[in-house]
Amino acid sequence: MHTLVALLIALLAVFLTSLLSGIVGMAGGLILIVVLVMLMPVPSAMILHGVVQGVANGSRFWFLREHTAWHILPWYFVGVTLTTAIFAVMLIVADPAVVLIAAGGLPWVSQFTPERFKLDVSRPVIAFVCGIVVTAVQLVAGASGPILDAFYQRTALNRFEIVATKAFTQAVGHAVKIVYFLYIGATLAHEAHVLLTWWFIALAIALSLFGTRIGTRMLERVSEGHFRRWTNILILGLGAAVAVGGAIDLIYASFQLTQVP
Repeated sequence: MHTLVALLIALLAVFLTSLLSGIVGMAGGLILIVVLVMLMPVPSAMILHGVVQGVANGSRFWFLREHTAWHILPWYFVGVTLTTAIFAVMLIVADPAVVLIAAGGLPWVSQFTPERFKLDVSRPVIAFVCGIVVTAVQLVAGASGPILDAFYQRTALNRFEIVATKAFTQAVGHAVKIVYFLYIGATLAHEAHVLLTWWFIALAIALSLFGTRIGTRMLERVSEGHFRRWTNILILGLGAAVAVGGAIDLIYASFQLTQVP
């Protein structure tokens, strides 16, 4: 693909996915990583994705900071710290296809789980588990949107509290991911992709901020009922697509192995 075309596609994806995440607080990150991986090597895609999504989530948190559910965060970050330490020591690398299946399937599991077993991130134990699961998936697959969203669908938080709290936790998660993939890239001697120039990253950040600001303004016009209904539909639809894609990748990889003499 021509460099200019790839640049334009990447920048358009950055803006549109930031706009989407600003409105519903989700989905944009997963869509963006899929686009970036098609345009550049995985380590470079992960780093750019982390920078853009980190800024987008950080700015979204700042715009809505007074709505943050701070009581959730201590237990959540205990889980984040534990998982990050394990990855740093063991340098875990899992099969992305398996991670996609798990990430896409969890919203469906949450949807049909009996009420007494629902994933409610406002409960300390669930917040701790959320920190572990979301961080692990983010470090392996880059995006953890469908899994994170599943933990918020049964809470009593309103739409502003959900978007603000998820934005804060995701901003921190992307910072961790950037450091992790910088280390992976250096260890495996990956060269930076041609798009990863300072001016391109600066432009991507600006578009991310612009899209996020517009999205958070549009959130104010969305009713609580519409927010709950449409985010649930989007979560389930995106989860199904991600899981199917992971299953196809896994089947294809298995088929390739059987063809090796």
